[in-house]
Amino acid sequence: MTLDTSPIAAIATAPGRGGIGVVRLSGKNLWPVVQAVCGKDEGTLAPRHACYLPFRRADGSLIDQGLAIYFKAPHSYTGEDVLELQGHGGPVVMQMLLARCLEAGADIGLRLAEPGEFTQRAFLNDKLDLAQAEAVADLIEASTEAAAKSASESLSGAFSKVIHDLVNKVTNLRMLVEATLDFPEEEIDFLEQSDARGQLAAIRATLDDVFMHASQGALLRDGLNVVLAGKPNVGKSSLLNILAGSDVAIVTPIAGTTRDKVTETIQIEGMPLNIIDTAGIREADEDGSGPDEVERIGIERTWGEVARADVILHMLDADRGPTVEDEKITERFPDGVPVIRIWNKIDRSGHKPAVDKMTDATHIYLSATDQVGIDLLRGELLRIAGWQQTVESRYLARERHLIALKAARDYLESAALHAAVDNQASDKSLDLFAEELRLAQERLSSITGKFTPDDLLGVIFSRFCIGK
Repeated sequence: MTLDTSPIAAIATAPGRGGIGVVRLSGKNLWPVVQAVCGKDEGTLAPRHACYLPFRRADGSLIDQGLAIYFKAPHSYTGEDVLELQGHGGPVVMQMLLARCLEAGADIGLRLAEPGEFTQRAFLNDKLDLAQAEAVADLIEASTEAAAKSASESLSGAFSKVIHDLVNKVTNLRMLVEATLDFPEEEIDFLEQSDARGQLAAIRATLDDVFMHASQGALLRDGLNVVLAGKPNVGKSSLLNILAGSDVAIVTPIAGTTRDKVTETIQIEGMPLNIIDTAGIREADEDGSGPDEVERIGIERTWGEVARADVILHMLDADRGPTVEDEKITERFPDGVPVIRIWNKIDRSGHKPAVDKMTDATHIYLSATDQVGIDLLRGELLRIAGWQQTVESRYLARERHLIALKAARDYLESAALHAAVDNQASDKSLDLFAEELRLAQERLSSITGKFTPDDLLGVIFSRFCIGK
């Protein structure tokens, strides 16, 4: 990816009102802006020192007063010259200050930054690798304390260091293989004397450990999308309120009370879950009555959420038992998505709280009204997610990281087959061994950005907030 070196500017603080707001600039030759806005000539603003001064319009009138901090390249976030203007955090004031900077910097080509462009420049200028750059966004978006802690670890380079160590070990093993292929006349039993199999086994064991922590970190970052689905008045909203610990959904005996989805993020033993309550699914009754237009739209949205679910909680009435409508709902669930059938209202049916693992789904008997059996549901959700409370994720991970780690693991598994004793280190098996190691190395390196395609980089940074 080529770097656009034109200077950029943006508001770096979140939209809305605040005590302090920051306008950030990055690029070469920012002094015309410094002189025009802050009244400071080149060299008079000491790097890394906060200077309290007025921010002025072109006619000299005052926009605001605040702090100007200049960071000289390469000792800055982006690796370029950076200017940060910290003023009062009103949105109008910030927009006026940004507009003034763009006006003053027109002659040097100053433009508005794209989303994530400051961090993108930090990556392209080798201030951060790609995993660390992604951790910046993850830290900003962290929804739990544990997620923020893991994102900080990734930003500090913990995840990158593990990946770099793995890449180095695979690279060293590749060097040994290539040397053996280049000098076959030495007739050295490579696999035995260099303990290639032992080295490969150690690499695979380390990769398995990294994958386990990364999987835990991916859950910590994204959470689990859990959709409550079922007929009206089976207790979906009541269950949501219990899991959330507050009345986030309206509960009435009137069919169709929930017209649109209600989403609440909760934690179970540190794992975030996005619980989505949906409109009750029903068709027209025998008397012709049924959902009105608004409710029908809500039901359509219910099926949309079901299609995107990681786990479906199918709520049923234990007192009334299964119905034809329940079976019709079940038939429309997508294949491959775990389903928990929750038999609610056991306070009326006489059932005991229980978990029944059957071939079609796991069935859980509980009472949302009496709050009985709720812990059984929590435990089953943790089991489905693969959450391990005893494993503390050292870093957050994204889906692309898991895909790369899994691919590398598969290549190393193939390498182990080619290095098996039965192959007796033939030239062909060594060639294949070396190729599998090369592919594993490339997939691991893609995590930190060494072999990452430009189009993927564009997607990653476009999802950042503007000003970061």
